[in-house]
Amino acid sequence: MSSTYTIGHYLLDRLAELGLTELFGVPGDYNLHFLDTVISHDKIRWVGSANELNAGYSADGYARVRGIGALLTTFGVGELSAINAIAGAYTENVPVVHVVGAPSKEIQAAGRKVHHSLGDGDFEHFIRMADEVCCATSNLNAPTATWEIDRVLRSVMYAKQPGMIMLAADVAKTPCQPPSSALELITETTTDAAAQAFEDALRRFVPGKKATILADLLVHRLGATDELETLLAENRLPVGTLSWGKSLVNESSSQFIGIYSGSSSSPEVRAAVEDAEMLLSLGVEFTDNTTAGFSMQIDPARTVDLKAHVAKVGGETFTPLSLQRSMEILTKVLVENHTEGTAVEGEVQASATPDTSDAPLTQDNLWAQVTGALSSENIVVADQGTSYFGMSTHRLPAGAFFIGQPMWGSIGYTLPAMFGAGMADRSKRPILLIGDGAAQLTVQELGQVIREGLPAVIILVNNEGYTVERVIHGPEEQYNEIPTWRWELALPFFGAREEDSLVLRATTGRELAEALKVTADNPEKLVLLEVVTSYDDAPEELRKAVEGL
Repeated sequence: MSSTYTIGHYLLDRLAELGLTELFGVPGDYNLHFLDTVISHDKIRWVGSANELNAGYSADGYARVRGIGALLTTFGVGELSAINAIAGAYTENVPVVHVVGAPSKEIQAAGRKVHHSLGDGDFEHFIRMADEVCCATSNLNAPTATWEIDRVLRSVMYAKQPGMIMLAADVAKTPCQPPSSALELITETTTDAAAQAFEDALRRFVPGKKATILADLLVHRLGATDELETLLAENRLPVGTLSWGKSLVNESSSQFIGIYSGSSSSPEVRAAVEDAEMLLSLGVEFTDNTTAGFSMQIDPARTVDLKAHVAKVGGETFTPLSLQRSMEILTKVLVENHTEGTAVEGEVQASATPDTSDAPLTQDNLWAQVTGALSSENIVVADQGTSYFGMSTHRLPAGAFFIGQPMWGSIGYTLPAMFGAGMADRSKRPILLIGDGAAQLTVQELGQVIREGLPAVIILVNNEGYTVERVIHGPEEQYNEIPTWRWELALPFFGAREEDSLVLRATTGRELAEALKVTADNPEKLVLLEVVTSYDDAPEELRKAVEGL
C-alpha cells in the first residue's frame, strides 16, 4: 500500500486529533479505497454497522459520551439512509461528522448517469438535503480540501451539531501535506462589555431573593458541566433538571429536587421551580415531551436564563456571552450575596417501593427495580416510549450517564446508540431500556454488539406493541400491534455464544429481582432480559405527559 500522505489521511488525522478512535458505517464502492486508508490508520478503527441508519445512531451515541462521533457511507443510497440519524443529532446538539464517499470529480463534472445518483447529472442533490440538518457541509475539491475539512470540523465542534463531508474517490487519494499545527477551534465569543453589563444586571437583580436552579441538556452539550459543579458546590442551592438533562447533576445529592416536567411534575418540584423568587435557568430548552405539552408556568421577570450565547436577567438581554462565562459570573455574584435556596417542602420525587412478589409485573414496579440495580458504572440508554418516561422520575446513582432522545424521538434509536456509547467508553457497562416495537426497527445492530464483545444489558419490554402510542390514541387499534417475535432466540440468531451471553425472562416482580441479580453476577456477559408487562400498562409519568399534550 502506498505510503503517500493524502487528503484521506488528513481527514482521519484531524478526526483522531479531536478524540475519535472508532468510525462507524457501511462500505460501498465509492468509499472502498478510502476505507483502505481507514484500515491502515494507527489511531482510528473501522467498526462496521448493519445499515447506514444504525451507523448514524451509533455515531450519535458515541459522540454523546466521547464528544465527537463519525460515520462513513457511500453516495446517494447510503447517505440518504443515514439522514434521519443526522437530523436527530442536529436537533439534539450532537457533534457527528458524516463522511460520504462520492463519485470522482471527473464523473461529477461530466454529469454522467452513474449508479446511486438520480441520473440527471446533478451530484449535489443530497448535500443540499444535508444542508438542512448540518451546521456545515462541503463537497471537497483537492486544492482547498484541507481548509474545508478544518472549516467543517471547527463548525461541528463549535455548534455541537453534525457536519457532512462529501469525499470524492479521487480527492481522497490526492497527495497533500499533513497538518502543520493543531486544529484551531473556535474559542469563546464573549465580549468584555457584555460580560460586565450582565454582571451589573445580576448585582441589581439577585440581592434578597431565594433561588432554585433548573439545569438542562445544553450545559452538557456545550461543555459547561465543570461550571455547574462549581456553582452547586459554592452555593448549595436546590437544583432540578428536565428529563432531557437527566444525570447532568448528582441525583443522589441532597440538593437535587427531581425532574421538572411542567404540569406532570411532582407538586414539590413544580412549586420549587415555578414559585421560586428567582429561578436560575441554565442551558434549558423546553420541549413538548419534557414539559407535558409546554405546560410550564415560568415567569421571565423572575428568571435568570443562560443559554449558548445569550443571557437574560428578567427582561434584559446580554450577548455575545458564552454559557461558561455567564455561569462563572453568576456563581461569583451568588456567593457575594450569600444567596439562599428556595425551601422545598415534603419528600421530593419518592420512588415506588419495588414489589418482589409473584404478582404480574407492572411498569412502575419494573422501573423501580431496574433503578435499584444500577450503579455508577452504567450508561443508561432509554428509548422514547414507556422506557424513557418510566425512568425519567427515578433517581440514578452518582456517576451513571443517561441517554434519551425526547426531542427527535425516533423509536429504535437507542439500540445502535447504546452500541456507540458503549464503544466510546468500554469502562462502563451499557444498559439498554427498549420496547419490543422499537427494538424491531434496529435489532440488526445486535450483531455488532456481539462481534465487539460488548457486555451490554438489554432490558426489552414485551408489551405486545406500541404501548406509548396506545396511551396517546387507539388503545385497541390494529395499527398499534406488531408481529410477535421469539426474543429468546435473538442473541443466538445474531451469533452470540452461550458461554458469553445470557437470555432471561421475567413476568413477575420476583422473577425480575432474580434476573437482575443474575445479571449483576455476570458483569462480563451480554444479557437480554425480556420483561413482560400488559399491553395497556404504562408509567404514570407517561399518562400525565399525554394528558398535558
